[in-house]
Amino acid sequence: MLRIFNGSHRRGPGRAVLAAVALAIGLTAAGPAPAAEEPDLIFRRSTVFKWLSPNDKLATYGLDDPEVEGVACHFTVPEKGGFKGWLGLAEEVSDISLACRQIGPIRFKKKFEQGEDVFRQRRSLFFKKMQIVRGCDTKRNVLVYMVYSDRIIEGSPKNSTSTVPIMPWGQNDTAVQRCAEFVD
Repeated sequence: MLRIFNGSHRRGPGRAVLAAVALAIGLTAAGPAPAAEEPDLIFRRSTVFKWLSPNDKLATYGLDDPEVEGVACHFTVPEKGGFKGWLGLAEEVSDISLACRQIGPIRFKKKFEQGEDVFRQRRSLFFKKMQIVRGCDTKRNVLVYMVYSDRIIEGSPKNSTSTVPIMPWGQNDTAVQRCAEFVD
């Protein structure tokens, strides 16, 4: 549809709509940095064979909680193959599994908020991201980790939860910290 506006010709949505879309894309693409360092790739396995382009895969990663010493998480994510996946244009599915464990004495580096980000990763070119968040079950002295993916327009209910009871680590670890003391 052709419209006339102040003597000039243009097509499509108004400038305000285009500016809002450009701003949303710019903010989403830049996005905040992940809370943790990049995760370590443990291994990948092909799940769907593609003749001329990369296969679809499952990839398992490991990362240490950046604010809680002695806790590591492992998560498995599907990675799209094909030409779109190879170019980074494919939207990844939200099926993500998570397991977190105590790997040493647990020491809190600072106070944290319930549901604070531990790790964040983009799962599509613009609108979808995966997040691992941490909370504290104060009654049971257990750290609770949840992974989920969200989209700006339409979220995903797919998620996974893992818990880490705060326990002594070896005979010399007698000062078990309470996560309730470190929750803001």
